Amino acid sequence: MLATRPRLRSCLVGALFLVFVAELSVVQAQEFVKVKRVVDGDTIILETGERVRLLGVNAPEVNHPKKAVEAFGKEASEFTQRMVEGKLVRLETDLPASANDKHSRIRAYVFLQDGTHLNAEIIRQGYGFAVSGRTPLKYEYEFRRLEQEAREKRRGLWALAGKGE
Repeated sequence: MLATRPRLRSCLVGALFLVFVAELSVVQAQEFVKVKRVVDGDTIILETGERVRLLGVNAPEVNHPKKAVEAFGKEASEFTQRMVEGKLVRLETDLPASANDKHSRIRAYVFLQDGTHLNAEIIRQGYGFAVSGRTPLKYEYEFRRLEQEAREKRRGLWALAGKGE
């Protein structure tokens, strides 16, 4: 049907192009916000007071009300602190994941001004491990690859793992 109506097809292509450009400008126009404080290896607090849970990564616990400090938790928390505390970051959400978790934290990927992807860097350096969503997350396969590399090179918490890991 579209082949017989070139004008309609042209309008649809034009509309799709405008949607693409609008989406691109929204991504590029995202604002940077300052990180006020790091709670632990995978949770930060923004200058606005909002709490952000890093999406697709889990770091060992240090501030859990019902759990003891886990092995390598302090190091993971200190790594995240060095990376982002007091710095400007940009948040990116993922459509398959809900915007907030059960603790009302924003679930997001965090990027520094230089483009460094904090979530990926935590996994790459062995300060946390990849976690999956019910629907595959945008960076899930990259995170899995980075975790495998960190395991093989025994980086961070993977240096603590037994030989059978």
